Amino acid sequence: MKISTIGTVLAAIVSSCTVVRANCSSIPPIKIDGNAFFNSKNGERFYIRGVDYQPGGSSKLQDPLANSDNCKRDVPVFKDLGINTIRVYSVDNSEDHSECMEQLQEAGIYLVLDVNTPQASLSRIDPKCSYNANYLQNIFATIDAFAKYDNVLGFFAGNEVINDVNNTFTAPYVKAVVRDMKKYMKAREYREIPVGYSAADISSNRELAAHYFNCGDDDDARIDMLGVNDYSWCGNSNFEKSGYSSKVDTYKNYSIPIFLSEFGCNQVSDGRPFTEIGAIYSDKMSPVFSGGLVYEYSGEANGYGLVDIDGNSVSKNKDYQNLKEEYAAHSNPSGDGGYSSSEKHSDCPSYKKDVWEVNSTIPEMPSAASAYFKKGAGTPQGTKASTQNDCGSDVHVVPAGGGDNSGSGKESNSTSAEVGNSSRSSSSSRSYRSSSASITTSFKGDSATKAKDNKSKGAGVALQVPFFFRAIAQITDLFF
Repeated sequence: MKISTIGTVLAAIVSSCTVVRANCSSIPPIKIDGNAFFNSKNGERFYIRGVDYQPGGSSKLQDPLANSDNCKRDVPVFKDLGINTIRVYSVDNSEDHSECMEQLQEAGIYLVLDVNTPQASLSRIDPKCSYNANYLQNIFATIDAFAKYDNVLGFFAGNEVINDVNNTFTAPYVKAVVRDMKKYMKAREYREIPVGYSAADISSNRELAAHYFNCGDDDDARIDMLGVNDYSWCGNSNFEKSGYSSKVDTYKNYSIPIFLSEFGCNQVSDGRPFTEIGAIYSDKMSPVFSGGLVYEYSGEANGYGLVDIDGNSVSKNKDYQNLKEEYAAHSNPSGDGGYSSSEKHSDCPSYKKDVWEVNSTIPEMPSAASAYFKKGAGTPQGTKASTQNDCGSDVHVVPAGGGDNSGSGKESNSTSAEVGNSSRSSSSSRSYRSSSASITTSFKGDSATKAKDNKSKGAGVALQVPFFFRAIAQITDLFF
């Protein structure tokens, strides 16, 4: 083979890397062993140090990973803050995310991504109806858009779908979504990307929910990781007073990674001190917890922001400076942090009326969705997807590899727009809305979980790259 030909093939690979940046990533995927995350390249324990990232909140829903200018504005701030992970609640799966994902990769930053959108999510009122083939198509299309990126740490199948004492009946539908996502990724031969659930801190059922999502004989239906939204450490609290110590004890035998998917109580004056950072990244918590994500990056109406955004300008407030100092002052525990390599999953909690109204039966996947396993999810519907009222399995399933791009053409009624977390207690300053579940009424949450407000979610187009792999094969033939 001529040298010029070799050069041509190498140039083609470089070109492919430019078009599909994730395939030439220098950031290794994160893997799971027992109850901890590990860097798949060097084997070091990985702790999430991050922020929740959804500029605009629910009042101005937009995909933060589809605007490269916004990423150019914010990624340098992430680096300055010293984080390694962001969580995004909603993306538009019809958009291109390659530039933002490349910028995150180059900064060494991973992504935890919620796969739901406001109009395509499980309903807390009628989960059976909202769990349908069209809903799964939208989720699968989001997986298609992001599975190629090595810095996708994991997907959340739901966020606070159980957000009170009286809606635990939604749990089997969340578990069904977890199963379907994992089976879809296997069928499409994607790498193993962890699938998890982000739970509300409801004292009556938080432990029951944690064990339920990690129980049963079906490996695919069990979550791979658990996020906990917890605002119990307020101001200059401590390990015992905050309740962190009791939660470490509660989950000490849990067999999968747990991390704080939201934290940062703002029921304080003169800025949040973030003194919990010293506990989260200590050997007191590392045997059970793997770090966490601060709520939230940008200033919204809820008063939780670390920065204020005005066009291309970012102003860092006192919360930001305090968090940066705390992150810098507290390194990760040495070695493996005392993690457990046990893979013994949990025992399923028993049905108990008015406490845990869940049995062991998980809904079967809608039959029409099976076509996606063979042919892919097809045309992504983006944030136009509206699936909440599509009861049954064949309402307007988008044909794999084609179909119209108009979404459902219907608007969900009272369950469609109000999505996500509960408004917490009457004193709370934040009633967070997510794409994980739909809700029309205000639920009173647990008093230990502090206030939340406005979070939104939004979704990337799958890019086929067979040429890259053909080029690799050519190089192999040349040199071996």
